Formats: sequence, structure tokens, C-alpha cells
Amino acid sequence: MGALKTLRSGLDFLYLAAGVLAALCLIAILVLIVLQMLARWIGEVAPGIPEYAGYFMAAASFLAFANALNRGSHIRVSIVLNAVPRHIARWIDVWCFAIATAVMWYFVYYGWRFVNFSIMINDISQGQDRTPLWIPQSFMLAGAVIMAIALTDHLIHVLFDGKHRIKRDVVDQSFGE
Repeated sequence: MGALKTLRSGLDFLYLAAGVLAALCLIAILVLIVLQMLARWIGEVAPGIPEYAGYFMAAASFLAFANALNRGSHIRVSIVLNAVPRHIARWIDVWCFAIATAVMWYFVYYGWRFVNFSIMINDISQGQDRTPLWIPQSFMLAGAVIMAIALTDHLIHVLFDGKHRIKRDVVDQSFGE
């Protein structure tokens, strides 16, 4: 049982760490935008800043997926789940998590191929920054892998425990009830 608790705490730490990295990416976007504004005010050119802001935005989006899922921030239509008996709701959850898990691992597989292809052909951005594209693509892939792990985690939890581990957001609930 100790190994399962260690695994559980490790996974929870992974999801939280990805969320913190996503927040740091948003802070990096803010810093880049401020730097670009300062450069414009003093008449300088800051090449590549819009591209890097875009890279950080993609990284922030993908890295935040798993943490957002666990905190109940993804859109879930629970009106059907609340209207059916618990044993039927469980199988609806299993079906949804199974489909989402399969789709996400499919995305990870082709994301991995995409990054490898960018490395193989030495693909660089078309902007002034000339960044090797495998670098920002790797952050997207890392976030996708973490999301696939989170979905697999929830699927296994629903199969064996009968309920998911998504925390319900009380603020969101109050608007729907």
C-alpha cells in the first residue's frame, strides 16, 4: 500500500508542477510583452518577442491541462450524470475517460513523431528568432504526455474505485444550481 501512496503523491506532484510551470510561462509572456513595449517606447526593435510569446502560450496551455482537469476546470456536462443512477453514471464516466485517454495517447504518439521529424529536418521558425522548432514543440508534447497520464490515472481510478478524482469547483457549481 505504501507504493501506491508514493505513486499517488508522485502523480499529484507532477500535475501540480505542470500547473506551476504553466503559470511561469504566463509570467514569461507578461515579461516579454513589457519588454516589447519598452523597446517600442525607446525606439528599439525587439525581434522574435512575438514568436517567443506564442511559444510560451502554447507551453502554458498544454502544461496546464492536467492540473486544470484535476481541479475541475475543464468543461464537463454533468447534467446527465446527475440525472442517472450512480452505477450508470460510473459507466458513462468510464466511457468518457476511455475515449479521452485513447485520443490523448494518440495525440502523444503523433506529437512525438512531429517533434522527431522537426529534429530530423532541422526545422526552424520562420520569424527573426530562428528557433529550432523542436524546442517549443517539446513543451507541447510534455504537456500532452502529462495530460494523457492524468486521463489514464482517472480512468483507472474510475474502473477500480467507481468514481473519478476531479475536484468539483464550488464557485462553478453555484452558477448552475
